[in-house]
Amino acid sequence: MGDIRTEHFTRITKEQWLAGRKTNEVVLYIHGKGGSADEAEHYRPFFPGVDVYGFDYKAENPWDAKKEFTDKVTELSEKYDRIILIAGSIGAYFSMNAGIGKFIDQAYFISPIVDMEKLIMDMINWAGTSESELEKRKIIPVDFGDDLSWDYLQYVRKHNIGWNVSTEILYGSADHMQSMDTIQEFVMKESANLTIMEGGEHWFHTDEQMSFLDQWLRTKLSE
Repeated sequence: MGDIRTEHFTRITKEQWLAGRKTNEVVLYIHGKGGSADEAEHYRPFFPGVDVYGFDYKAENPWDAKKEFTDKVTELSEKYDRIILIAGSIGAYFSMNAGIGKFIDQAYFISPIVDMEKLIMDMINWAGTSESELEKRKIIPVDFGDDLSWDYLQYVRKHNIGWNVSTEILYGSADHMQSMDTIQEFVMKESANLTIMEGGEHWFHTDEQMSFLDQWLRTKLSE
């Protein structure tokens, strides 16, 4: 049986880590904002005999995530020959921004943020403010998510993402974070495969949504 672990495994020595090798394949789960590495437990039954790791990352912005994600995936690549990535929402964006694609053999994205600049500009509109006001104030608190940050917006504009990885995407038609056009543009650009759940939300969490997610993953894994 594969095992489920979170970041606690980093407390052992590198020698212990390498000595504990059980398989040449690992599933790396990266949660979205407000999620948990423990969510990796949900995916264990889909990958019998394969190790499944939940990444308990600490970064809250893409520049910190870049180093943290790169370091972790590099470490995993020293133990495993093949890495499968399951990532949701901003976890998918952080993964792409970190440039870890060269280590990933297959990716499964759930409600990924694929155009962060577009999302930030939408949030500026939702907050009833403007880009010029954000530039002047640098930080604008909002009541529907993270504070708007001028530095964050400038970073995103200077660091375009590229993702040359075989990728399956699950997207809900009622996703309020990324539009259908935005997702489809990414799919065409990166030659990804897209599955749409009609009425599905950005956060897949209801029984119906989770059942759809599970069937999607089973289907893709059997292809």
